[in-house]
Amino acid sequence: MKITLNSKALLDKLQFLGAVIPNSSTLPMLSNFLFDIDKNQLKIIASDLETTISTTIEIQSKEKSQIAIPAKLLIEILKSFTEQQLTFESKEDSTIEITSDSGKYSIAFYDGAEYPKQPTVENSNKTEIPSKVLLNAITKTIFATGNDDLRPMMTGVLFEIFKSGFNFVATDAHKLVKYSRSDLKSQIDTTFIVPKKPLSILKSILPGIKSDVEIDFNTSNASFLVGEYVITSKLVDAKYPNYNAVIPKENPNVMTIDRLQLLNSVKCVSIFSSKQTHQIHFRIAGNELNLSAEDIDYSNKANERISCDYNGIDLSIGFNARFLIEMLSNIQCDNVQLEMSEPNRAGILTAVDGLEDGESLLMLVMPVKLN
Repeated sequence: MKITLNSKALLDKLQFLGAVIPNSSTLPMLSNFLFDIDKNQLKIIASDLETTISTTIEIQSKEKSQIAIPAKLLIEILKSFTEQQLTFESKEDSTIEITSDSGKYSIAFYDGAEYPKQPTVENSNKTEIPSKVLLNAITKTIFATGNDDLRPMMTGVLFEIFKSGFNFVATDAHKLVKYSRSDLKSQIDTTFIVPKKPLSILKSILPGIKSDVEIDFNTSNASFLVGEYVITSKLVDAKYPNYNAVIPKENPNVMTIDRLQLLNSVKCVSIFSSKQTHQIHFRIAGNELNLSAEDIDYSNKANERISCDYNGIDLSIGFNARFLIEMLSNIQCDNVQLEMSEPNRAGILTAVDGLEDGESLLMLVMPVKLN
């Protein structure tokens, strides 16, 4: 094998691919990039068995070969170079020689035939989503996914693909986010759960993509064609909870407030809250919101008042400040609306402005019992 590649272009691609490589694995081969050369095309693959990402580069070659190159070492080497053309040449002693403008460097490689086979999505359905829409959907939902392996259905984002529109839902049982697009249509009605890891990789790649993203999916796998990258992931094999059942339908108490002002106040007051509960107390009366928090163990206490537009009865309710901060940080708008019914029922946070036609966003946060 002998090929020539631009150092910066290669590094940019490998850094995206490297995100999928596990820190530790019972299968050492997964710590490598697979270089699959098929004449004038180089395909580079990285995988952790659950998620696989690949990209292709046009090259000048007349051969076919597969070699596995240590991923972390190759990335470190490329980071040390200024942008230049590099020549990669395999030697008979199972090393690959990298020739730069100023030197030669050799690292061991392994037989690519031992690398796990790339998964395929057979008998699949297809749909397309604009890259900007998919990026918004992931950004606004992924933070609400859970980490409990005993509840695997909550460790990913639910994709609801309907003829009437698309929904993207995430929850960890304490908070819930539903991002909807009525302007997207599908030929079929289906749902599947995409794990957090491939979505995080998509989130890093999508900002540089202007074309639509093609999604191929069946009952067990989904593949995302994103520009020059293909990300294939096993789907979460579990039934998603009936999230609509936990969204309160009657919420007569409605507060409209400046998002940044509320976010800054919650951040400030939460510093004085209990480090165990992160509890913050909302008292709403008239057109005033009173936020307070107290950490009895350290005699810390805070109280802050901000103006709001409120319609409803005087209400006292507690929330976890960390959840509120996450939600308010992921809504891109000037004003938000918080709908509530009772102190022991969830509050619904929505954007008043800043949404496109056909776009809607609902965030639900469970209350905490006031001490």
